Amino acid sequence: MDWSTHSVSNQVDELREVDLLAIDPALQQHLRRLGAAWALPGLHAYGTALGRSETFAQAAQANAAGPVLQRFDARGRRIDDVRFHPDWHALLTLLRGQGWMARPFADRRPGRWAAAAAGMLLHGQVEAGTLCPATMTQAAIPVLRRDPALWAWLGERLLDARHDPSDRPIDAKPSIWLGMGMTEKQGGSDVRANTTTATPIGGADSAEALLRGHKWFYSAPSSDAHLVVARTPEGGLSCYLVPRWRPDGQRNAVRIQRLKDKLGNRSNASGEVEFEDAWGLRVGEPGRGIPTILEMATHTRLNCVLGSTALMRAGLVQALAYARQRQAFGRPLAQQPLMRSVLADLALESEAALVLALRLAQAFEDAEGPAPDPLARAWQRLMTPAAKLWVCKRAVAQAGEALEVLGGNGYVEESSLARLYREAPVNSVWEGSGNVMALDLLRALGREREAAQRLWDDLAEGCGDEPRLRAAQVALAPLCQGRLDPALAEGQARRITQRLVLLAQAVLLRRHAPVAVAEGFIATRFGPDTAGIFGALDPAALDVEALLARALPETPPASD
Repeated sequence: MDWSTHSVSNQVDELREVDLLAIDPALQQHLRRLGAAWALPGLHAYGTALGRSETFAQAAQANAAGPVLQRFDARGRRIDDVRFHPDWHALLTLLRGQGWMARPFADRRPGRWAAAAAGMLLHGQVEAGTLCPATMTQAAIPVLRRDPALWAWLGERLLDARHDPSDRPIDAKPSIWLGMGMTEKQGGSDVRANTTTATPIGGADSAEALLRGHKWFYSAPSSDAHLVVARTPEGGLSCYLVPRWRPDGQRNAVRIQRLKDKLGNRSNASGEVEFEDAWGLRVGEPGRGIPTILEMATHTRLNCVLGSTALMRAGLVQALAYARQRQAFGRPLAQQPLMRSVLADLALESEAALVLALRLAQAFEDAEGPAPDPLARAWQRLMTPAAKLWVCKRAVAQAGEALEVLGGNGYVEESSLARLYREAPVNSVWEGSGNVMALDLLRALGREREAAQRLWDDLAEGCGDEPRLRAAQVALAPLCQGRLDPALAEGQARRITQRLVLLAQAVLLRRHAPVAVAEGFIATRFGPDTAGIFGALDPAALDVEALLARALPETPPASD
């Protein structure tokens, strides 16, 4: 008699061995629309490499192992070395080797920003921690390009497609990674409260300085250099490039006190550091450290939106693939009416985030050059903080809902969705919390009236004669046209931001997505009984079959 009770049936493995781009018709469509069809072959190859079981296993291992700080070598010399599992470096090699990080600056073809965004969107579906050093390095490029001497020194190393994990002076490396260090214990998001000091070397006008102080969150402390803000003797704040190694070949006096034990983002290192007269080189104008570092932050905020959009897509794909195969009460979960409502709602949220993220990426491209597009500039400045607040927060809710589709199978650590759930909050926190983003939007609307009017006109044109969108637009008119009391608006800043982002997403979907997606989004986000939880909707207003087929084709189309 066979007493075995361990017969495994009706269990569904996570989706693997797929081209992540081939199973995403929406991303392919939007890339073609934005002029990035030339990038599709490379992105398909990248999507195939990322979709392998081996790559998912590397991501899991890099997060399980995490970074380890070794302060001293075997003979007691201070080295402050952050050591990673080999799979972390394998993932960074894959990411950097594709060139997506540097694409916006190393290529002048139209669609380059969309192509770079797509690379980040695909990578973030498998491993999000490695996007942190890539994001900061990419964001530093436009800042450093403004300084001819710094760019001559660092430019080729920033654009290089190789990953060099060695800890040695910049001049000895073919490629480098850059990080950021703004936050201090007493200030948090209030960077103007920073107390770290910078004492010029060789006179008050010298760009070289010795930095003394601390940073409470020092992102990716193993990076070859960081951009930090420090207070000068005159009392102003300037921005400085602080490398791990001094120009004389000695280790710089950047002491890593400890690594943060974070909720998520565990593959990536974040540290606390002290500067003990660390050598730094000023970036930008003296006393203009906040505007300089905020230019970098504008780019990192775009990548927060992209990272959260990637997490939303990853959760949707795994939830839908699971629900199509898992049997419950005599039929697949994906055929159960209430589950179909949940999955359709997740699909709508995912594509709304995607179309907004890609619109912002295109705005960054169109705002470049000697004759930037004023409308692109308006989208870039006004909608980036708004999108960061909304999309990053929706990613947290969507991660929990996608995990719940798998039930207990999603809640255990063997599930990639458990890691995704822990990962999701980081983008809401990093580069400014939700309140900071909402208040930044209000300031921009108040100060940049011309940009606000351009955005308003564009949204008005996109609403057309759709009555629900027209009503939403009219409700926002006092804000966008400068007729709302700032003192009253501050307490409503999150509500205003939410309404603006939803209107922008609806307009973009109406312009660029299939009718089933656009109409489904409008019906569920602007209807009389919109609710805060996924799936609390009337499925009669949706073409559920079309939404699920677009979200994840059961037979993926052939690659381009």
